[in-house]
Amino acid sequence: MPAALCEMEGYWCYWHGDKGYSGVGLHVSKTLSPNRPAFSHPPFDYEHRIVAVHLGGSAGDLTIASVYVPNGGKDFPAKMQFLEAMDEYAASFQTSGRQLVLCGDMNVALTERDVHPKERKPRAIGQLPEERALVERILGRGLVDLGRTLDPDNDGLFTWWPPWRNMRQRNIGWRLDYVLASAALAAQATACPVQADVGTSDHAPVVVTFEGAGS
Repeated sequence: MPAALCEMEGYWCYWHGDKGYSGVGLHVSKTLSPNRPAFSHPPFDYEHRIVAVHLGGSAGDLTIASVYVPNGGKDFPAKMQFLEAMDEYAASFQTSGRQLVLCGDMNVALTERDVHPKERKPRAIGQLPEERALVERILGRGLVDLGRTLDPDNDGLFTWWPPWRNMRQRNIGWRLDYVLASAALAAQATACPVQADVGTSDHAPVVVTFEGAGS
């Protein structure tokens, strides 16, 4: 990773990756945490797919986890095992009363509405009922899907587009990237737009603004 990303001024930066395909990172503003916070990896992490940071002080008792769920194309059971473990992880926060944010590429389109009609395929990985049921179960652990909650009437709310045939420009995509937040924190969220015109990836950034808390 270039120094410009690993050593961003004003941020505590943490990268979790290797020479393989996957990897995740977190940047924490020093205005939120004057001292370097504790970064960690839940026991179910593999292939560098999840990193969490615990924030106390002015940020409250809050854990933010950057997540990259396996695609499942090469090893679907591994994807389901990862989602099962993430459900247990979310449940542990619900029982303890601590606040949690799970954000990143979940590699599941939650409902038919989260896939453009031209891309809907009943047996496509990422649209399977068993995957959707697991993400719904994770949401049932006291979490709120901020993207859909704050933009409930948008049938074109997508975050990933196949990288061919101008699919992005035509907005023929899937919603695979989410910010899932504990209900108390979600109540402070004021916006969660997809920045479809930003970046060179086939995914677009999803940016949440919390009232009185910045982005």
